[in-house]
Amino acid sequence: MSSKEELWDEAKKKCRLNNDDICIAKEMGLNPKSLIKNIPNKNEQWKAPVKVWIREMYEERQEKARRKNID
Repeated sequence: MSSKEELWDEAKKKCRLNNDDICIAKEMGLNPKSLIKNIPNKNEQWKAPVKVWIREMYEERQEKARRKNID
C-alpha cells in the first residue's frame, strides 16, 4: 500500500469517517493531513467534528455551484 493511501486510512480512522466522507474530501481536494489537523480537542467545544465540517463545506460548494449555474 502506498504511503498516500496509508495517510487516508489513518485520517479515516482518527476522524471517524466513512468511505463517502473520504470520497467527498478527495473530490474537494483536501488532504488527509488537513483532516487530522482539524480534529477538535476538548478545549475547542465550538469546533465541529471533521465529518460534519466536510459535509458542511461540501454543501456550501454545491450551493455556490448551483447559484452560479442559475445566473
